Amino acid sequence: MKNTPPIVIGGGPAGAAAAILLGRAGAYPVVYERRESVGDALCGGFLSWTTLRRLGELGVSGEALGGHIVHTLRLTAGQQAWRMALPESGMGVSRLRLDSMLLARAEGVGAEIRRATVRYEDGTFQLPDGQAIEADSIFLATGKHDMRGLPRSRAAAKGDPFLGLRMRFAAKPELREQLSGAIEMHLFPKGYAGLVLHEGGFANLCMAVRKSRLAQAGGSPERLLAQLAEGDTPLARRIAALPTQECMDAIGHVPYGWRAVETQPGLFRLGDQAGVIPSLAGEGIGIALVSARLATDAWISDGPVAAEAFQRAFAARLRSRLAFAGAISGIATSRHVAPLFGIVASIPGLARLMGNLTRI
Repeated sequence: MKNTPPIVIGGGPAGAAAAILLGRAGAYPVVYERRESVGDALCGGFLSWTTLRRLGELGVSGEALGGHIVHTLRLTAGQQAWRMALPESGMGVSRLRLDSMLLARAEGVGAEIRRATVRYEDGTFQLPDGQAIEADSIFLATGKHDMRGLPRSRAAAKGDPFLGLRMRFAAKPELREQLSGAIEMHLFPKGYAGLVLHEGGFANLCMAVRKSRLAQAGGSPERLLAQLAEGDTPLARRIAALPTQECMDAIGHVPYGWRAVETQPGLFRLGDQAGVIPSLAGEGIGIALVSARLATDAWISDGPVAAEAFQRAFAARLRSRLAFAGAISGIATSRHVAPLFGIVASIPGLARLMGNLTRI
């Protein structure tokens, strides 16, 4: 049944985790990664306590990652601010560090990493030269970037979809002191911004903004920041202190709430290719690692024929988590309800409950 090595398309957390687990099982997968070298992806700059444990099971410890330990959440809406302890310590770490260590671990257990962009055409997965990839099993882990010829449904991105913006910059000593041990989440109408320290003294500002909100700023991320810097709010003060020479990375139409209910025979969809959770309440890296674990378990047990059953079962597992996370994001970015959300979220024990309801 397993006549050809399994193929993993995408070398991010989901793909690398699948490669590690397959390699440990003696399958020696081939990983196709479109980037020539590991980059610092836009999403995923914070790791929860559950994700840190899962990474440890893959052989990548928190100590080795060397990120910024986070034990406190600061939540703001307008001029109001709340402070709450996280259920357990998380970590701020760059995707450059995380992806590099996971891919190195995958190579260490026998995975082969090839640098090439794969597309889907005429019913086959193909390399840039048109050569078809011969494989009984494909693990699709291209993240939020759809593979050419095999896009996800855009139903979840219709209406007023979210766009992702990110700025990573060297934090001044004053900011490093203020953010020590904490992650900040700033709510504003039709969007939110997260700020956390990473390894090496860098800070990561990541934003999810409705398309209509960016349109109000003429489609310019810089103008949006200027608008958010107006007034005397915690978010305005943070933005006013940002380095002006830094540019923002962007990704359009993030399909929050989407999940893959069906798949093709032998095709296992992982990570954001399996489901996309709003980052305000959920954690995409968690979905990446759990989907990799469940998919490889299914493959090791039953081979390529397990793909469709895996996808249906994982979609069912995601359904309530995505719905709850989507509801939280909608409430938190509402002009009139966001302050109430902060009050409710700061009730002792409620943050843990919400976290448990959105974790995979």
